[in-house]
Amino acid sequence: MTGDLTILLAEDDDGHATLIRRNLDRSRLRARVLRVRDGQELLDLFAGGHPDLQPGTRVLLLLDISMPRVDGVDVLRRLKADSATRAIPVYMLTTTDNPAEIDRCFELGCNAYLSKPVVYDALVTAIGRLCQFLEVSQVPGLPERRQNVSA
Repeated sequence: MTGDLTILLAEDDDGHATLIRRNLDRSRLRARVLRVRDGQELLDLFAGGHPDLQPGTRVLLLLDISMPRVDGVDVLRRLKADSATRAIPVYMLTTTDNPAEIDRCFELGCNAYLSKPVVYDALVTAIGRLCQFLEVSQVPGLPERRQNVSA
């Protein structure tokens, strides 16, 4: 359905993905969650015209940095360099707290950088707060024309 929020969760760790998705589902946030396991899978999803990513669909990306094949920083760079995907809000959601890496992500255009707490309860709290924030946030819809971002 166009206009609905789709959260793309790019996370290679099954445990983290399950925990994040479970807490997204528990929130009152009305959103479809699509999970990919690596950066290339995410880029292919955009390039392939996934049925849940139709023009007008509001998309937000929760992007891990350390992923196989194509890492999150390279995915961020490619998405923000493409006029068709540049407006997608990208929230880095990662255990990496290196200040240089954080600065690099903001320079490349991420909208927020969220450190995944390693303690279970703290991660649950962080995802809950993210959902509260998303309830009042505006997210743009995908444009009519999307270019290939997998290159």
